[in-house]
Amino acid sequence: MGSPSDTIATQERTGPMGLFSRLRDFALSALAVIGAIAIVALMLHIISDVALRNTLNQPVPATYEIVTNYYMVALAFIPLAWLERSGGMVRVEVIDGFLGPRSYWLSEKLVALISTAIYGMLAWVTFEASLKTFAAGTFVLAQNIPIPTWPAYFLPPLGFFLAAVVTALRLVERQTTHEPL
Repeated sequence: MGSPSDTIATQERTGPMGLFSRLRDFALSALAVIGAIAIVALMLHIISDVALRNTLNQPVPATYEIVTNYYMVALAFIPLAWLERSGGMVRVEVIDGFLGPRSYWLSEKLVALISTAIYGMLAWVTFEASLKTFAAGTFVLAQNIPIPTWPAYFLPPLGFFLAAVVTALRLVERQTTHEPL
């Protein structure tokens, strides 16, 4: 017979919350794949730039602009939701050991609420900024070739929004450890 936490975990994977959890996990897995593809593309782009520059004295045009305006932005913001879900964000656990189960549960819910609000505000503000760059058609010049940068401005609001969704789901999901008494 399974433990009570196994029963809770099974119950959470069925019903409406289970559907949301499965959708969230699928989306986060897709983001992990996109992040991995971005890392491989970044490596191939830089390797080809260095190889061509050193062998044929002809670098790949706009490498610096593409790396700084696309790859780095993607690698910084796409994994936010995955980091939140996996518990990889920075945590300060100075008082956690002193809290009882109910206080710990309340602390976790309060942190999730504050995180959701902050991520939501960041998503809103960065989305407004991305709309402005879209309307302006923001670009950088690389060897007199315009490289549009406005699409990359939509990555931060996407990352912040998905992180807000993950932390919001944490508010309503039942925790299987440190349950309140």
